[in-house]
This record gives sequence, structure tokens and C-alpha cells, in this order.
Amino acid sequence: MGDMTSIESIPEGASRRIVVLGTGGTIAGTAAAAGDNVGYTAGQVAVAQLLAAVPGLQQRCEAGWTIESEQVAQIDSKDMSHAVWRRLAERVQIHLDRPEVDGVVVTHGTDTLEETAYLLQRVLAPSKPVVLTAAMRPASSTQPDGPQNLADAVTVAGLPGACGVVAVLAGKVWAGAEARKVHPYRPDAFDAGDAGPLAHVEESRVRRLREWPQGAPLGLQVLAADIWPEVQIIVSHAGADGRVVDLLMEAGVQGLVVAATGNGTVHQDLQAALLRAQSAGVAVVRALRGGSGCIVPTGHDLVPDAGALTAAQARVEILLRLLSRRA
Repeated sequence: MGDMTSIESIPEGASRRIVVLGTGGTIAGTAAAAGDNVGYTAGQVAVAQLLAAVPGLQQRCEAGWTIESEQVAQIDSKDMSHAVWRRLAERVQIHLDRPEVDGVVVTHGTDTLEETAYLLQRVLAPSKPVVLTAAMRPASSTQPDGPQNLADAVTVAGLPGACGVVAVLAGKVWAGAEARKVHPYRPDAFDAGDAGPLAHVEESRVRRLREWPQGAPLGLQVLAADIWPEVQIIVSHAGADGRVVDLLMEAGVQGLVVAATGNGTVHQDLQAALLRAQSAGVAVVRALRGGSGCIVPTGHDLVPDAGALTAAQARVEILLRLLSRRA
């Protein structure tokens, strides 16, 4: 079997135009003390300031690049909302539609990055690169990881031939629909399960291992509804029963993702309630509770599975399916 690695770089002297959209997150966070990497407040530094703090980007501008910035939101990504998702998707599409723009970078928090990346790939499936980047240490840290991540993200966004939504962190490029956060503290906090990284960024060169993400876009119209469907995540565990499902049904839930044990297994009492919900028209799907891999169908499953998606990504998928029925 041959070597599938492809080394890609931006031609010397090439002029590129990149738009960087800020949404907040740890990459824009600050703490009272420079040595504090956990007790910070996210979303404090404007995206224009973040760009100004990356020396390599100034050098690229001097070499003929144009790097624009726009503040779309300024939040801790744990507080991501459907409204911010819609505005972000709209702003990304507007800039992608500009013929002079080569790529878009989105600065984001790590907590919900996997959900935003999945949504943007499914909705936009862009023919130009859309690169999400983030940080595990705040901008005020004595050793911030944000500046290098941002520089690497701009490199990928400016790469001729790149496309789709990807995430760039700690020198690795992850397909947006596969990335997930797997560690709460270390800078190398992301993974993609069995799929592995799509590429590595090494000294402004990209060593690509797989093809860039592609797909058929759902289109922005899918996000147009003012009120989005109610989709919740529940967990199967020892002692789980169906009471939470019954309560959610009373509250009008339209979709349920169950974070399942093992190979997509669900406590028998909880499954009985899920089957009642499914019979009542609620969209129900099983996703992995943790770890890597993919749910392997048994041939007699009563509740459909989400394959290799995390529970959070599966929730986004159910949301989009329900929204698509309204569009």
C-alpha cells in the first residue's frame, strides 16, 4: 500500500485574503494572574487584538496577504446558542460568497466546538476552507496556545485546494464532522476517534493524510426557523429508568439522543420509555456514551444509532433533520 501523505504549502509570494470571525472562547479569555490557566473568564479579548498578537500574521500581511476580522459574538462557548449558530453560519456564508476571499477562520471555545463544526459542515459543506480554531489556555497565560493555533488556522484557510469545515488545534487538522474534545486541560485536547487527524501543520506546511471534507450542503434556509425543535440528550447508566423520558415528552420534546453504554446498549427500563417516545413520533437515536469507535448494528436494534457521532453531534444531526422538514 502506497504512502497517502500529501505535503501542501502556499506558493511563495501568493496573495491571499482570509476573513477571521471571532466568537469568544478561551482563546479570547483572560485571568487575573498570568500563571492561572483554569480560573479565567472566556471571551474577553476582541478578535482584532488576538490577530495583532500573532507576529507571523503581520509578516504575511507585509508579504501581500489581507486578513480581515469581524466580531460575530463574544461568549464562553459553553453558552453557545441556536441564535449565535445561525448568525455565525450566515456570516461565514456571506464571506465565502465573496470571490476575493480564499478562506474563513472562526475563533471559538473548545467546549462546544465539535457541535459548531458539525453544524457548519452539514449546513454549508463549503467549497472553500472554513477553519475553526481555539485554545486550552487563555490569552493572558504565560504560555498561551492560541497564537500558534490561530497562525496554523490561517495557513490552512489560505491553502489552495483546501475545502470543507475543519478544526485546527495543537498542530493537527481534524475534519469538522469528526472532531471531538477528549481532554479537559491539556493543549492537545482533540481527537476524531478511529478516523484520526486529517492533516498536520508543520512550519507553515500542511502534511495531509486524507481528503478534505466534502458533502451536499443543507443550505442556510434550514436554520431560518425562529423557534428550533426541542432536542435533548439523556444518558443510559446503572439504575436508569424512563421517568426523564416521560417528563420530556410532557414538555413537548421532539428529539432524544441517548448516550448509550457498550455497543449502543440501553438500560431495559429506559429503552421501554424510549420506544414509547419513538411510537409517539419523537425522533430517537442512540450515540456512544464515551470513547472511540462506532456503534456496530446488531441486526435487531429497536432504536437507530448515530454511528461514530458523539451524543452532542448526534443532537445537532437530529436538530437539522427536524429543521429540514420545516424548510
